[in-house]
Amino acid sequence: MPEGDTVWNTARVLERALAGRPLTGSDFRVPRLAATDLTGWAVLESASRGKHLLLRLRHPDSDRRLTLHSHLRMDGTWRTYAPGQRWTARPAHLIRVVLRTTDAVAVGYHLHDIAVVPTGQESSLVGHLGPDLLGADWDAAEAARRLAAAPAVEIADALLDQRNLAGIGNLYKAEALFLRGLWPWTPVGEVPDLPALVGLAQRLLASNRGRWLQTTTGSLRRDEANYVYGRAGRPCHRCGTLVRRADQGERITFWCPTCQPGPGTGPSRSGIR
Repeated sequence: MPEGDTVWNTARVLERALAGRPLTGSDFRVPRLAATDLTGWAVLESASRGKHLLLRLRHPDSDRRLTLHSHLRMDGTWRTYAPGQRWTARPAHLIRVVLRTTDAVAVGYHLHDIAVVPTGQESSLVGHLGPDLLGADWDAAEAARRLAAAPAVEIADALLDQRNLAGIGNLYKAEALFLRGLWPWTPVGEVPDLPALVGLAQRLLASNRGRWLQTTTGSLRRDEANYVYGRAGRPCHRCGTLVRRADQGERITFWCPTCQPGPGTGPSRSGIR
């Protein structure tokens, strides 16, 4: 699933292509929005809120404002093209939204939760989210408070809960826990320094804004970019112990059993590799 920095980067791509220009055409290929026409609406800005994309528009003849919301989930993406350029990112049957200006075409593939709402009602779509790790209003203390409110929840699951803090996905979850030496199944109430964990997660995401390769090690070589994420069965960069993976909730967790020790030899649950 795209992490918050990927969604932030996507918002910047759409901003560069569309902002400040009126739409010359729109095409919604989802049944509930099939009759929606945004032709003439001016694109004001493209923003992200956690993993949600918000494209804000203004009516050409009034101060009416609308927001086009989309979520990438596991497989969605937005791509931009020059007029007349072939759309090559995905098969055509995956296209959900097409937005046109005189200078660019934005094509949304396999998008989810597409909605068009008055901008003043954005909270109906994203109001449940916790502090945005990459937002101007980022509040580390509030994020730590929300995590601490459920002390029995495993820390890996708590970090993925977007109601606590918005933007962390499986990659940054695994990497932040490794760097703090935390076993993924540790109850939140037993994490020694939640503010430090939250601060680290924010710095990791912020350091990758503006690039598509997500590195937590500092290396820009793809096979060296992360400590444990996606590295099951390979030696830990720090200690040489083989990195392990296991199912945890609905996701997969990666960790080093030496650098992130838990009770005994590890979690007593199926799916460990």
